[in-house]
Amino acid sequence: MPLILKAKISLMKSFASDNYAGVLPEMMQALNNANAYHARSYGSDEITKRTVAIFRKIFDADVDVYFVFNGTGANLLSISSATQSYNAVLCADISHIYNDESSAPETITGCRFFPLKANENGKLDTPIIQERLIRKGDVHYPQTKLVSLTQSTEYGTVYTQEEIKTISNLCKEHGLYLHVDGSRFFNAAAALGCDLKDISTSAGVDILSLGGTKAGMMFGEAVVVFNKALSEHIAYKQKQIIQLASKTRFIAAQFEAMMYNELWRSTASHSNKMAQLLHKTLLKYPEIKVTKPVQANAIFAEIPKHWYEPMQQHFPFV
Repeated sequence: MPLILKAKISLMKSFASDNYAGVLPEMMQALNNANAYHARSYGSDEITKRTVAIFRKIFDADVDVYFVFNGTGANLLSISSATQSYNAVLCADISHIYNDESSAPETITGCRFFPLKANENGKLDTPIIQERLIRKGDVHYPQTKLVSLTQSTEYGTVYTQEEIKTISNLCKEHGLYLHVDGSRFFNAAAALGCDLKDISTSAGVDILSLGGTKAGMMFGEAVVVFNKALSEHIAYKQKQIIQLASKTRFIAAQFEAMMYNELWRSTASHSNKMAQLLHKTLLKYPEIKVTKPVQANAIFAEIPKHWYEPMQQHFPFV
């Protein structure tokens, strides 16, 4: 590859998905450390055991943790562990599981997914969930069993602990499980200035898809199980949906590094801070309209159409 082209590629920055970004140096080091010796496979290694113990301390609960390859896999494992094929899942109409994971969630789980209208900030309100809790016990209708939230939301907004608790209480009242798609869960906690347990354990979440890739890992996510009722079949489900890594330690090692000295908080806070800086800069231009509150590390803005092509050539943003 010509040196000029190499330089151009290396200098490219984007305002698109955080998937465009590289890997944190701490993750590269963790992978290198885990690569120095042989270890037991399929999660029986010492790194995985150690990392699970760290999760239990941080979440202040006897959680079960399952390390998987990607976000779609984490969501599929979470949802399939809590449902049967005759069940229904309620989620926001803008949710990733409904719009951006193809037909995988419905194909793998067999469930019917009902999209509920999110409010202007991308959140599910309890009244709209309540309205959809219908025909319980009706054999002709898919039986609702799980509500799925996204934290932070697809609009980059953040559910507070109180908002999650309210939805969790509604779920418990109706015998439902509460799942959180937390691909940017670290950014949400950093934005709220809280601990991870505050918007999960203490808020009544049953199962969490905890994002690692978008937080700076090379690959890997974690499914964190708070409700022990969901642990009975989940290990078999993980194998069934092809999310059991033989060399689990390489995913676990990255999470161990991410949790050490709250690296997740410093990196997520920096990401959120950069979003605020960009937001502040955009406000200087009357041609640009920011359409959603900037709370985590995402900005939604309307810009003149004739800006698209020249901007995309230098700074991709979609």
